Amino acid sequence: MSYRTHWCASVARVEADSRVRVAGWVHRRRDHGGLVFIDLRDRTGLVQLVFDPEHHEEAHRKAHDLRGEYVISAIGVVKGRGEDRVNPDMVTGSIEIVVEDLELLAVSDTPPFAPEDRVEVDENLRLKYRYVDLRRDRMLGNLVLRDGVTRTARRYLSDEGFLDIETPILTKSTPEGARDFLVPSRLQPGEFYALPQSPQLFKQLLMVSGVERYYQLARAFRDEDLRADRQPEHTQIDLEMSFVQEEDIITTVEGMMAAIFREGLEVETPTPYPRMSYAEAMLRYGTDKPDVRFGMEITDVSRIVADVDFKVFATAVEKGGAVRGLVVPGGARFSRKDVDDLAEIASKYGAKGIAPVWVEEDGIRSPISKFIHSGTMGELRTEMSAKTGDMLLFVADSVEVVEASLGALRLNLAERLGLEREGWCFLWITDPPMFERDTEGRLKAMHHPFTRPRVEDAEELRKDPESVGTIAYDLVLNGVELGSGSMRISETWLQETVFEVLGLDKEEIRAKFGFLVEAMKYGAPPHGGMALGLDRLVMLMAGEGSIREVIAFPKTQSGSCPLTDAPSRITAEQLRELRLRAIQ
Repeated sequence: MSYRTHWCASVARVEADSRVRVAGWVHRRRDHGGLVFIDLRDRTGLVQLVFDPEHHEEAHRKAHDLRGEYVISAIGVVKGRGEDRVNPDMVTGSIEIVVEDLELLAVSDTPPFAPEDRVEVDENLRLKYRYVDLRRDRMLGNLVLRDGVTRTARRYLSDEGFLDIETPILTKSTPEGARDFLVPSRLQPGEFYALPQSPQLFKQLLMVSGVERYYQLARAFRDEDLRADRQPEHTQIDLEMSFVQEEDIITTVEGMMAAIFREGLEVETPTPYPRMSYAEAMLRYGTDKPDVRFGMEITDVSRIVADVDFKVFATAVEKGGAVRGLVVPGGARFSRKDVDDLAEIASKYGAKGIAPVWVEEDGIRSPISKFIHSGTMGELRTEMSAKTGDMLLFVADSVEVVEASLGALRLNLAERLGLEREGWCFLWITDPPMFERDTEGRLKAMHHPFTRPRVEDAEELRKDPESVGTIAYDLVLNGVELGSGSMRISETWLQETVFEVLGLDKEEIRAKFGFLVEAMKYGAPPHGGMALGLDRLVMLMAGEGSIREVIAFPKTQSGSCPLTDAPSRITAEQLRELRLRAIQ
């Protein structure tokens, strides 16, 4: 006989006096005189079981032995509750099951914490006993939401003519920005596979293969420092299209996202989504993933302060940097201590300090006012539309430092001031630069070296690479980057030129990317695509602050798994088989 005929929540739709069988975990037990009440929990929710000794003595006796998280199956008759006993907090709150027979399927030790949302638990303990943690309504709800998102994405892309194709997990190490996870090969001693940072090269090869439309719920791996929205392994909704322009890809992604929010949250997200260039985003918000649900935009005042006596400002402009600021509404009430706290935040992004200006009833107050003419101060106030009671904050440094520090201050201030950040605000960031400098001053691809640059010939690319833009686009939601995409390079000469600009010689190109360059010789169609972070998307939809809350078995911030104790040492015999030696 089956362990169940109905899920717990579905019993709410069953007619009174119907006989049902349910199965699940004992959520809680209550003894009320002769009657025993048990809330039974399965994946769908709770239903109340009633054990009455006057009618079913054996079942009642068994119920007395039950404890929290015991696994049971019960047969009984559905009855309506009296009006005074209806529980509006349960889907099944108007009915109960009067149990006729009970089967104990598994006992349980007392769990290390109660699997209830209201119980606060240390995260390491939650991860160590993740199978208990996932029994909580919130956590299970996150997995259900994630499942719905993936099903909607698959269905939408399938309907649009995409093929679901798997790409290799064991592949070749190629420089794509982050550090690779490496896997030693036993059969080829001294050689290594790499776990893919993305399926980028393989999905481009699929376009050369004539697949034309590919997608995959792809696993990707990056050996980098972790934070709230990063894990060493993650999942992305990966897609690629042939014979398309940028607009075709953007329209496809917008349609998919609209379907995901409509089906997952019953929310309409009107399309097309607004767009903003990379340069404009950096100028106005100090970041390429701006949260535009609130104002407090950054203003460039370099022109106004270029010749002031305040050397910090004048020198920054003279050296090719910038002076920019933002208005803090109501910030005139901020104390010197508050400003010091803000300066500490800015210092993390390289700023040597911040210059505050308080706009008060009787005029402007600032430690820099003695160096700046009152007329210039008035011009700054007018340029930034500051009102009495506001505070102006300025940073003067290299453009990169100014953008990063003011972008961080803007978000911190929004949190401090409790500025409204409700709703869903999608935004495309377009036209980023092709290249940027790393911390050592070397040229590197801003996204990856397969992104199509906006150039007409190789000479233009070599002459001034840092001025070259790309046909690329990032999708941002509420200040979080969901994913990046671009048109790809499909000509051998252009791909080789990009590699050369990045400092690779012909031998290195052949060793690292020879298979891609060779494939382009056999008829590569114009193509492009995108990858969207599934974990980040579900995190935002669920209202969580970390992707760990929407991943079944995540790692900690240090990249370890408390549940399995991974990573762990391997045996001396395993090391010998791989011809490796562990260095402590």
